[in-house]
Amino acid sequence: MKRLITLLCTAQACLAAIASAAPLSITLPPETAALKPSTLPGYQLAQQKCSTCHSADYISFQPPGMTLAQWTAEASKMQHVYGAPISDQDVSIIGAYLAVTYGSAQASDAEVQAASSPKVQATVAKVDATALLQNNACLSCHAIDHKVVGPAYHEVAAKYANDPQAMTKVAASIQQGGTGKWGQTPMPPYPQLSAQHLQTLSAFILDQ
Repeated sequence: MKRLITLLCTAQACLAAIASAAPLSITLPPETAALKPSTLPGYQLAQQKCSTCHSADYISFQPPGMTLAQWTAEASKMQHVYGAPISDQDVSIIGAYLAVTYGSAQASDAEVQAASSPKVQATVAKVDATALLQNNACLSCHAIDHKVVGPAYHEVAAKYANDPQAMTKVAASIQQGGTGKWGQTPMPPYPQLSAQHLQTLSAFILDQ
């Protein structure tokens, strides 16, 4: 009994000592990591949006050589999984910056330029796109609402409706051409189109 009383007293003394102890103070080391500078608009945006939640070291920890699609998916994960306050357009712009600065993309890539540029207003894009469609014979193979040789633009817009990389993918398809996505009839490439023209056409198609 005497031993039990002693143990209780000792426990009470420990609890009293803990209660009276000064609050624990933890001082984190100063932030020294910084995003690599770039002239791409995603650099400023990443400084504003990404740095509020985590250190720039997080980016350096990612595998080297990641592609534009992989970096864009990483930014999209921050938005949709972790609730980062960024829009789909922010995801595209930041992804392009990260892919060029930390990954395998080049600033001159059409996909990077299209992803880095804000989406043009639909009304302006529609006027410009009409001339581009006619001048590049796009309407010989495509229509707005029905299949000709290639898919209707309605179908393309529906396919990419929820894809944060839609602008990038459609612009790349226009510039590079290809086959297999919509059948075996090949689409010719349009390497002569500027990044602005690719963006205008992509915005028009995705707006259908």
